[in-house]
Amino acid sequence: MPRDLIREYITYAKVEKGLAANSLDAYEADLRRFERWAEDCGIAVTAMTRVDLREWLMDLAARGLAVNSRRRMVSSVRRFYAFLLAEEHITADPADDLISPQQGVHLPKFLNTTEIEMLLAVPDVSTLSGLRDRAVLELMYACGLRVSEVVDLRIQDIDIDGGILTAIGKGSKTRKIPVGTSAAEWVKSYLAARRKAGNDGIDESPLLFVSERGAPLTRQQIYAMVSEYAEKCGLEGVSPHTLRHSFATHLVQNRADIRSVQQMLGHADISTTQIYTHMTGAHLKKAYEDFHPRSKKS
Repeated sequence: MPRDLIREYITYAKVEKGLAANSLDAYEADLRRFERWAEDCGIAVTAMTRVDLREWLMDLAARGLAVNSRRRMVSSVRRFYAFLLAEEHITADPADDLISPQQGVHLPKFLNTTEIEMLLAVPDVSTLSGLRDRAVLELMYACGLRVSEVVDLRIQDIDIDGGILTAIGKGSKTRKIPVGTSAAEWVKSYLAARRKAGNDGIDESPLLFVSERGAPLTRQQIYAMVSEYAEKCGLEGVSPHTLRHSFATHLVQNRADIRSVQQMLGHADISTTQIYTHMTGAHLKKAYEDFHPRSKKS
């Protein structure tokens, strides 16, 4: 049976730190919630990276959790990872620079359509890896996929002619997502080039996206790839999650039904999806203030 590191930490905090019972209960509740999120993502808490923790924070914000609650959870997670590092369960602390949420509304970052087109145009599609990367970017934006879902995609999960993709999301829940013509064509081109390469490792892999030797791509590789391409076209702070946010925001801005967006994103709760209506409201308000002649006091 695997060790219950959270229980070990709570025992440590009780014995060594002398924390009150209500504080211990609050810490354990926060950490169990964090642990469930990690399990839904298929990641052990000891394998979490800084990137994973930032995505966790964005998910908490998207679910509408109050700032004070998020700040408390960050504090709990920081203390927990400091304990894991001291006890040598991990070799580096992914939470050492985790910033507590500030008061005010922090909406997820998204790219406008011009920035999306800039990003998609960066990969060198004359190479197999560049063609693969273009297909990855196109599919992430076209379907709003999480990076973990991209890593796990199999060739059989996409019906190119039918324009439908089957994604396996959190909690192993599957959902069907339409695939736009552009993304479908780039995936089709990539698969054709992959077959033409005649590499046994690639040919034998059931995964949709692999290295030139047929090895599975990792979440970290995709994150680095997206960041690198974004930097090349002058876009800062772009991650795979930015493409997912852009997908949802653009749908809502173009008056897509919020329930349909919820289903495509794989959100269990509609309140998680509704943050994109807030984003659209903020976008419209800024546009009004910037361009309407009567928006400012004379």
